[in-house]
Amino acid sequence: MDLVDPGIELYLRDLQPSPDAVLQAMRLSGEKRGFPIIGPLVGRLCEQLARSIHAKRVFELGSGFGYSTAWFARAVGAGGTVVHTETDEALSREAMQWLRKGKLVRRVDFRLGDACDLLKVDKHLNDVVFIDIDKEDYVDAWDLARKRVRVGGLVITDNSLWQGKVLLKSKDAATKAVKEYNHRAFTDPAFLSTLMPVRDGVAVSLRLR
Repeated sequence: MDLVDPGIELYLRDLQPSPDAVLQAMRLSGEKRGFPIIGPLVGRLCEQLARSIHAKRVFELGSGFGYSTAWFARAVGAGGTVVHTETDEALSREAMQWLRKGKLVRRVDFRLGDACDLLKVDKHLNDVVFIDIDKEDYVDAWDLARKRVRVGGLVITDNSLWQGKVLLKSKDAATKAVKEYNHRAFTDPAFLSTLMPVRDGVAVSLRLR
């Protein structure tokens, strides 16, 4: 299902291209091998949101080969930290290589393991928690993230429209989890949430208290 008219999508991509050669190369690498990445539209949105709250610490739940990490690393600046989480050591090493090319690697803390488990043991409050893991784990991710982001901070979640499957009475675990995630985010009195129909849907939840 096209969430946005393809012509509008093309216009937006032409209007908002990757801002540097390394991000462009990363996008092309992801597309060539069919690796799911957030793409430049969501990437730019993530950078803008993180900059808007002067984020200095971002915890990513699911980082892949570092495409989203690069956008957040641009936002936090030289004194900031982005926690990159990945279960696949090869992808983590690849992310290091890309971020080194982009001169961003010193802003990134690379951690191997299950993203939710890594957040459980992390002792920091974060400015941003970014969720882009297996959809079946979205509910657990929300329950963790809502406690690990500061007041005035953001939980940002990709694939919140899940290819339009949220409209269906689907019984598959991934769709059920995404729908439950959205329900919890939008009914949590401690958060103000918005779901943006950008690419596959981006949910943005601001912690109020």
